Amino acid sequence: MSFIYVGFGGFIGAVARYSSNLIFGSILGLPNPLATLFVNIFGSLLMGSIFYYTSNNPSEFYKLFFMTGVLGGFTTFSAFSLDSINMFFEKEYQNLFLYVSISVFLSIFSLYLGFIFAKFISS
Repeated sequence: MSFIYVGFGGFIGAVARYSSNLIFGSILGLPNPLATLFVNIFGSLLMGSIFYYTSNNPSEFYKLFFMTGVLGGFTTFSAFSLDSINMFFEKEYQNLFLYVSISVFLSIFSLYLGFIFAKFISS
């Protein structure tokens, strides 16, 4: 049953993500990075709210459907933010700094390497 919660939630999140890109780009005429920025910030805001409510209600449905599914499909940045805030709450400041720094740097660098690799393979 857990896979159904995550899968259905992920479908909703992915459609919401695509819709927000359409709204920002096609309708409002704003550049794509603004849509991504909005999704990441809004998704993190929602993740924080749901995290608060699920800490008082340990129902697996809410965690799997909303946090892993909907918000995971909407933005993985919200999951990154949740991991970070958990380290902050646990006072794991060194791990938090390393996690944030390494995640941001290596994600951007890996995207660049993937681009270069694909370009090399294509030529």
